[in-house]
Amino acid sequence: MLRIAVNATGQDSRAALEYRFGEDCSESGFLLLHYWRAEIQRLLIVLAVTALIGWLAGNVPLAVLIGVAGYLAVNYLQLWRLRNWLKGNPSAIQTEPPESFGLWGEVFDGIYKLGRQEQKSRDYLENIISKAQESLSALEIAVIMIDGEDCLDWWNLAGSRLLGFEYPRDQGHPVTNLVRDPGFSKYFHNADYSEPLKLPAPGDNSRTLEFEIALFGEQERLMIVRDVTRLHRMELMREDFVGNVSHELSTPITVIKGYVETIMDNVLDLDEKWRKPLRQMLKQSTRMENIVRDLLMLTALETKEVKRQQQPFNLEDLIREIEHDARQVYQVRGHEFTFSCDPKLKIVGDRAELYSALSNLAQNAAKYTPDNGAIRIEAEHTGKGEAFEIRVIDNGIGVEAQHVPRLTERFYRVDVSRSSDTGGTGLGLAIVKHILMRHDADLHISSESGKGSTFSCRFPAARIRGSDKTRRPEQAPFPDQPPRINVN
Repeated sequence: MLRIAVNATGQDSRAALEYRFGEDCSESGFLLLHYWRAEIQRLLIVLAVTALIGWLAGNVPLAVLIGVAGYLAVNYLQLWRLRNWLKGNPSAIQTEPPESFGLWGEVFDGIYKLGRQEQKSRDYLENIISKAQESLSALEIAVIMIDGEDCLDWWNLAGSRLLGFEYPRDQGHPVTNLVRDPGFSKYFHNADYSEPLKLPAPGDNSRTLEFEIALFGEQERLMIVRDVTRLHRMELMREDFVGNVSHELSTPITVIKGYVETIMDNVLDLDEKWRKPLRQMLKQSTRMENIVRDLLMLTALETKEVKRQQQPFNLEDLIREIEHDARQVYQVRGHEFTFSCDPKLKIVGDRAELYSALSNLAQNAAKYTPDNGAIRIEAEHTGKGEAFEIRVIDNGIGVEAQHVPRLTERFYRVDVSRSSDTGGTGLGLAIVKHILMRHDADLHISSESGKGSTFSCRFPAARIRGSDKTRRPEQAPFPDQPPRINVN
C-alpha cells in the first residue's frame, strides 16, 4: 500500500491526503498483489508463446529475445506516455490519464486520484490560511511574520497602518531596515522577549507602540505591535500627578511638623488632655513626611536619566556602612548582623542609589525580624560567574507565598497593622526595584511565613571589578529557604 498524508495542524481542523490502491486499506494489499501476479503471468505467457514459435521455427533463443524486447518496448512506451502526461500536466489532475491496462493502468489511475486529493487538501488549506489572514486583517493590532533570515514575510493591514509597511515593496526586506530605532534593533537581536518594548511610532513621535515578539519554527518570529499611546499618556499623567502632589505637599507637611515639634518641646506646660493628640500629630506628620519623601524619590528615579559615566567603588565598604547603620538603628532589638564580601570587589554604579536600595533591604529585614534575630548580607558570584548577587538574609517572620510577587507594588501591604507598627510607607521595595533596574539588575525574593526571607539583588558580572568570578562555597546560616521569585 502506498500512503501519503499531509496534515494542517489546528485545534479543530485537519486536512488529510491519502492515496490508496483499491477502495479501502483492507483490500489494497490484495489488489496490489493481484496486479503484480497478473503482470508476471502476462510476462510468462509472452515467454511461452515466443518460445513455442521459436521451437517451431528452429531458433528458440532468438524468438525469446524478440519477445522480451517487445515486452520491454511496451513498458517503455507506457513510461513515455506517463512522462508526457506529467510534463504537460504537473498537478496530474487537469486532464484524464492515458488509457492503459494492467499495472500501468493502475499507476495512471493512482497518480490521477492522488493529484485530485492533493488539490482538495491544498484548496482546503488555502481556504484556512485565507480565513486566518482575513481575521488578522480585521484586528486593530499589527501581526507581522518574520522569516528565519529576519526579513518580512507577511503582515496584516494594521502593520501597514502602525509601521508604514507597504506590500509588496517591503516584503523580503530585513525588519531592522524598516524599523530603524536602535532600541528596537537591540531588542530584536538580543532574543530576550520576556518583556515587551515600548517605542515611538516610526515617523510619528506623538504615538507610542508596544512590541512583543515570539519565536516559532526554525528561528522564525511572530511580532505583535499595539498602539499604547493612550495608556502611555495616562501613565505619564499619573507620574506627573504623583510628583507634583508630592512636591506641593512637602512644604505644608514640613511646616506642620515643625510647629508640632516646637509645641512638643514645651509639652509639660500643656494640659494633660493635649499631650496625646500632639504626640499622634507628630507621629502621623512624620509618617506623611516619609511618604512624600519616598514618592519624590520614586518620581526622580523614574524621570532622571541614568548617569552615563558611573565609577567603580569598593563594595565591602558599602556593605560595612549599611551593616553599621542598621545595627545602630536597631540596637535595642538585639539583632546579630554579619556580612560576607571579598574586600577586593568593586561594583560600577551610583553609590548613593545602591546604598539606598541595600540599606532599605537591610532595615526591612531588621524591622520584620523578632528581637535577637540574625541578619546576614552576602556578596558573591553565582553559577559560573555569569552573574553577581548581593543577598540580605534574615530569620524573621517571613511572607506567605501569595504575597511575594506583589511586594514591590506601591503601597502594597501584606498586613496593614504591621506597616503602621513599624512606620513603613509601603514604597521601600518599589524604590529598591527601580534602583536595581537602573543598574541592569533584578530583584529575586524567597520567603516563607515563619522561616525568614532572602532578598537577592542579581547584577550582571560586567559591573564587578577585582574578582576572579569563581563562586565560593555557599554559606547558609538559615537553611530550608524556599525557591526564589523574580518580582521585576
